[in-house]
Amino acid sequence: MKSTTAAPEPRQLTAKGQATRARILEHAAALIYAEGVHATNNDKLRRAAGVSGSQINHYFPTKESLVLAVIEWQAERVLGLHRSEQFDGFESLEGFRKWAAFYIGYERAYHEGCSLGSLASEIIKTDLDVHDELADAFAQWREIFRDALLRQQRQDRLSNEADPEKLASLLLAAFQGGMLLAQVARNISPLRDALESALDYIETFAIPHDTPAVGTESAARVP
Repeated sequence: MKSTTAAPEPRQLTAKGQATRARILEHAAALIYAEGVHATNNDKLRRAAGVSGSQINHYFPTKESLVLAVIEWQAERVLGLHRSEQFDGFESLEGFRKWAAFYIGYERAYHEGCSLGSLASEIIKTDLDVHDELADAFAQWREIFRDALLRQQRQDRLSNEADPEKLASLLLAAFQGGMLLAQVARNISPLRDALESALDYIETFAIPHDTPAVGTESAARVP
């Protein structure tokens, strides 16, 4: 996610500078979510984050640099969670079930929605040149799912008939669409139904431990 308009990277800042920058980003993300990109200005951000206008301009000299940084900040939070061990690295379908249960069980999921998805819905309405960075964030998210499904396929846990690329898109679409419908309904059921249906479909490609994998000469067992 590189851009010539981006603000200085956090690693170039002091610890205090990094903390200030992070606080500005957190409040900028909240304002964009609540009021939209165009309505988020330096005056509102200054009051919300408790910083001066000069501090905002120091870290984010343009509106575009601020939005780019918010995209990167939100993406790091979402992708970091998915790359952690919280869902067992998605090394099995059970890991995907744990992922779905995490969001279904989050009591404020249908109030808050997906932070990255909500940000995307605001940014795509603007003429800011940040769409590539936003698309890249979702591409990385989809790749986490795809790579996990590919590993399972190579380990003879999924049939060769499964298409990890398409299944990864299915999971991401089920999550984003289910989350939006849950927000509209103010009820978690649409998200639960979408994720469980997507995972049930993926599970139709699962290879039982004692069944030979398609295209192999001998039975492959999963430890």
